[in-house]
Amino acid sequence: MASRAEDFATAISPRLARSKADTLATELLPLLAGCRFLEREAKRILAPRRLGRRGRPLWLAGVAAEIHHVPLGHVLVIGPSNYPLFIPGSQVLQALAAGNTVTWKPGAGGAAVAQLMASVLADAGLPAGVLTVTDESVEAAHLALAALPDKVIFTGSSRTSQSILTELAETSTSAVVELSGADAIIVMPSADLRQVARTVVFGLRLNGGSVCMSPRRLFATPTTMSALRPLLYAELAQVPGVALDAGTSIRLRTMLDEAANAGAKVHGAFQPEAQRPVLVDHAIASMAIARSDIFAPVLSLIEAETMLHVPELYAQCPYALTAAIFCDRADEKKARMLAQILKAGSVLINDVIAPTADPRVPFGGRGASGYGLTRGAEGLLEMTAVKTLLIRRGGIMLHLDPTSDEDEPMFANLIRTMHGKGFATRRTALKQLIKSARR
Repeated sequence: MASRAEDFATAISPRLARSKADTLATELLPLLAGCRFLEREAKRILAPRRLGRRGRPLWLAGVAAEIHHVPLGHVLVIGPSNYPLFIPGSQVLQALAAGNTVTWKPGAGGAAVAQLMASVLADAGLPAGVLTVTDESVEAAHLALAALPDKVIFTGSSRTSQSILTELAETSTSAVVELSGADAIIVMPSADLRQVARTVVFGLRLNGGSVCMSPRRLFATPTTMSALRPLLYAELAQVPGVALDAGTSIRLRTMLDEAANAGAKVHGAFQPEAQRPVLVDHAIASMAIARSDIFAPVLSLIEAETMLHVPELYAQCPYALTAAIFCDRADEKKARMLAQILKAGSVLINDVIAPTADPRVPFGGRGASGYGLTRGAEGLLEMTAVKTLLIRRGGIMLHLDPTSDEDEPMFANLIRTMHGKGFATRRTALKQLIKSARR
């Protein structure tokens, strides 16, 4: 794959708002890091775990226990259109590494790069029939679902996931759903505001703002927001516009009008043919624009009376994919405490988006942003089923003998001997247990 980097850049849909350099940096580079991770770690992660004597109940002496992670069988990966290589490619590789056969249904514009990757994997020795790539159509997804996969990995919108999950419920098929976000940036008073402004621009510029982790909300106290505002205006003025599809244009126009009518100040013009970043200043956390997963370069600025009010405002959005907190080193402990409070799959401190591409870390959302994990050890294990192996190698098998009500004192004293409160209680129970056993 590395030797054909230019081919992968060319195969990515030209409709995406990015350069070929962006494609290599944001798609192929992290995907190959994921390959390296699997080469180094998959065998260890998937290895059987043998439980020793420690922690084994006394009454199960003679029984050995092993935990195995076995292939599910067949995994269906339904990819998105905004990152047609890195996101589904990582999921496909993990499913294959775990021993499954895979069907890859590309998102719109993703068929060419999916076919290229499948061809490269075949050249590398992947057996025929192990990986199947469908076309991009909705019908292809329905046919793949009708084939009754053992698990579905879906990346896309919350609306689409609802119909897929409804279909999967009929067969009790498990799924991982990685959905959109309305991700937040939280700016503590100690933050480097110039760095915050640069980071916001990166988040709104990357892929034309069509990233599930693109910042959509920014929280700060009034004093911090006053100092940050002019920096944001200056930085965002340099960002070129991107074309929006018809559906996104209608949603954006509607929500901007609603926000303005509710008292927000919209900084930036609505230009769907070449939409430049829009700031919704003095937004309220309950506004639709601040609770939406819209794929457009728009950011709501929400003032919190104090930093203590931020978690309450943050929680008004149903999406919980990632959040970012900005602070100086002295406030990192406070940022960590805030991170523990926020409902989110990942929380970043002093950065957005990029660190989540680390192949060692799992990625997934909560709430309306989905459930389950991809990537990292946890994502690899999502591609397996747990099989427990229990082996009897001797020991007393009294459980085979029938019991009667006369045995109640013996079992009651056994329970108190093993789990009673205090040494005296357990010692007394042990004495009674011995008497019961002798009888």
